Amino acid sequence: MSFLRRRSSATPAGPDFDVLAMDPGDWPGNLGAGLLPAPDGSCQGVFLRYDLFGGRGPAMIIGNLPKGSPARETAEGEVPFEVAQLLIALENEEDVTVVSAEDMPVMQGDNLLIVRRLKLSESRISCVQFDRSDNVLVTIAAWDRPITDDLYALLKPLPAELFQQV
Repeated sequence: MSFLRRRSSATPAGPDFDVLAMDPGDWPGNLGAGLLPAPDGSCQGVFLRYDLFGGRGPAMIIGNLPKGSPARETAEGEVPFEVAQLLIALENEEDVTVVSAEDMPVMQGDNLLIVRRLKLSESRISCVQFDRSDNVLVTIAAWDRPITDDLYALLKPLPAELFQQV
């Protein structure tokens, strides 16, 4: 369910949309979350960084970018925002590009998703994207592990309280 909240702060206190990701309680490693603020204080995206490598870098980044988010805009061959964030977190300065994309149907519970699998010039990165019914683009970028259909069953809306600043 999508909803809007007005904010006066330049840094959003949480997303104005549901965030679809894996529950942090189900993840055995460290979890970090980042919010992308717009000048008006709205949230232009959320990305979650899952670290299984004991502080040596993330295993996966899941992003949720609403329609109109500047982070969704990529040029031909340019990697998604989440892949760029994964490379930065891994301190990998290699120039990575999108080589090809393939759409495939995947079931998530009772919902059919059209998942776009991106093939990147860096073969150790797996990346998939799908659009939700509320126009939020979900991107999953994983380092050195394939993204299998089992992952989609673990995705669920996270409580808004998780993203509130104290």
